[in-house]
Amino acid sequence: MPTPQPKAAALQYDKSKQGAPTLTAKGRGEVATRIIAAAQAAGVPLHQDADLMEILDKVEVDTEIPVEVYAIVAEIFAYIYRINKTKVTP
Repeated sequence: MPTPQPKAAALQYDKSKQGAPTLTAKGRGEVATRIIAAAQAAGVPLHQDADLMEILDKVEVDTEIPVEVYAIVAEIFAYIYRINKTKVTP
């Protein structure tokens, strides 16, 4: 049985410009590894969720995420905002 390839997706959200988070990148194997490395280099927190990745894998890049995943993505963004706030606060 072959080892499953890693998968990764990148989301962006600017509430002043978008109605919902947008899928900005996705990939498998080497592309996923590059997405993860770029996020780590930029200090972007990572979140693993196989079910969410399966849904995002069906979404076209540069489109808003489907309504069905708003709740989980909102939880992830809230977690990231909390992390960023604690990094900034002395």
